[in-house]
Amino acid sequence: MNLADVLIIVGSVIICFIFLVLIVIGLYLYFIDRSQKQHPVLRNYPVIGRARYLFETIGPELRQYLFDHDTEGKPFSRFEYQTIVKSAKYKRDVIGYGSLRDFEKPGFYIRNSMFPKLTEELKMDQETRVKTKRYILLNEPLFGQRKEKWEDHESKAFLLHDDDAIVIGEHTKHPFIVKGQIGMSGMSYGALGKNAITALSEGLGIAKGTWMNTGEGGLSDYHLKGNVDIIMQIGPGLFGVRDREGNFNWDALVEKSQIPQVKAFEIKLAQGAKTRGGHIDAEKVTEEIARIRMVEPYTSIDSPNRFKEFNDFHTLFDFIEQIREKSGKPVGMKVVIGSPHEAEALAKAMKESGKGPDFITVDGGEGGTGATYQELADSVGLPLKAALPLLQNALVKHGVRERVKIIASGKLFSADRIAIALAMGADLVNIARGFMITVGCIQALKCHSNACPVGVATTDPDLQKALVIDEKKYRTANYVITLREGLFRIAAACGIDSPVHFKPEHVVYKDEKGRVFPLEEYYQTLLEK
Repeated sequence: MNLADVLIIVGSVIICFIFLVLIVIGLYLYFIDRSQKQHPVLRNYPVIGRARYLFETIGPELRQYLFDHDTEGKPFSRFEYQTIVKSAKYKRDVIGYGSLRDFEKPGFYIRNSMFPKLTEELKMDQETRVKTKRYILLNEPLFGQRKEKWEDHESKAFLLHDDDAIVIGEHTKHPFIVKGQIGMSGMSYGALGKNAITALSEGLGIAKGTWMNTGEGGLSDYHLKGNVDIIMQIGPGLFGVRDREGNFNWDALVEKSQIPQVKAFEIKLAQGAKTRGGHIDAEKVTEEIARIRMVEPYTSIDSPNRFKEFNDFHTLFDFIEQIREKSGKPVGMKVVIGSPHEAEALAKAMKESGKGPDFITVDGGEGGTGATYQELADSVGLPLKAALPLLQNALVKHGVRERVKIIASGKLFSADRIAIALAMGADLVNIARGFMITVGCIQALKCHSNACPVGVATTDPDLQKALVIDEKKYRTANYVITLREGLFRIAAACGIDSPVHFKPEHVVYKDEKGRVFPLEEYYQTLLEK
């Protein structure tokens, strides 16, 4: 018997064995599926019916990468996602051929000037420079890996001129002076892993002139890594400023306020995606996170949906006054607007009491979160473009607008969206998911499960290894710098020398019939209805 015959016999035996194993497995699954009582499809179509559950499981990935149109996906379409990635990775936001926007649909448009500002006429900080790293795309073959070069890059920081710097809490002992209008929205350590928080902190520190909000999970060492300005958020659970019994700890507040990077405090009443208290699953509550939050480790946390320290605007303002007095720092509040009534009540209370916050963060219902409930995310609280003008108009009406700065948040991931928010009344904007994408988020929609496949929204040490801080931090820096450059670009197109001068007259609304309304007229029509 020669070698060929031996190989044929061995191959035949192996193939027969494989078929036998498959038959045994098939029969086993057949009887399992026939006898189970949970899935009718499997009882009627054993084994074959399992294909349904396979495609159901991988359906989101198939739609995201193959079947959805570039502008269709939610929460972010493929085009929106790639816009963020390209700005962060390549520090470049140029497109070719034309816009993917559906111009037949109603929407807001930025009003250009017939005589725009020249680049040299823009009023900005010309001195501050930023050194980052970016990728240069060399070749993108159909098959094989993309060829790129990672290089050092230096540019202007695109910060506001000193004359236009925004001062939060100008009458406090330690005002917060901001020269960039874009910062990071509240994202807690625990909801995000230590590598993600560290990369964001260091990236924002590289970009200069910005800030990061800690989220309601308390101030961690990872937030402080990049020496970036911090707004420490305090939620109803009082994480980071509480005692073991869950009561407010004034000594802990004073201790946090003495950290130089902590520039302000924010009282979180609500968040756009969840007008309720926060939640974090037990497996995410490591011993370190439990120590920072002063809770029991590996126990799920549900903070209350309201502070027990106050129950109306006047007691809220008294609480804010106490924090401001103890800390010497500006104190703001994060709110969700549900109707004109809430905005009116807030502004009226500020006027009557002579008290109130140094800044108000208004979060739209389209904002994101690590974990919430579908009914709250979809239907409770107005989206930003409805809520922001209601707050702005109420504050102006009651004569208290000059006492407070407005920070807007809710899918403000691009320069044009930010410009429209500024025109609607915001002084500053917050971004969360855009920054998550810069450090590797792929929209797996698993933020609540501790199983984030790219190591962003997880505390699992093995999964977090995927996120390389020394690479992602530059993407974060590039993204915020590109956004600030885009704001100045839009300002020039509008004929103004700085984005601090965006006003309602710079935005119009086009309805489904092609009629155009100035922004102020459009909102006045809505209020009259």
